[in-house]
Amino acid sequence: MPLVATPDGEDLIVIASNWGRPRHPSWYYNLKASPKVTVTFCNRTQDYIAREVEGAEREACWSKAVEVYPGDAAYEKRCAPRKIPVIVLAPSAA
Repeated sequence: MPLVATPDGEDLIVIASNWGRPRHPSWYYNLKASPKVTVTFCNRTQDYIAREVEGAEREACWSKAVEVYPGDAAYEKRCAPRKIPVIVLAPSAA
């Protein structure tokens, strides 16, 4: 599934905006069910573990992601009151 990813050190931030639709995208539920993923980013393929972030960490990640793709801010307004999930993909140790 092609997604916009925002680099944050070794991690990647992905936003489950679903273009501002009222429901989370299907891939969000897949990550929640099975957080181990393989990602190709900048011609490099690597294994990651996905986790949803909340609170101050979510806000920091959200701000970084909106800098890369400002459209997410518009999606947030469009899909209110649904809170858009913010996912951090961290490199897997295994």
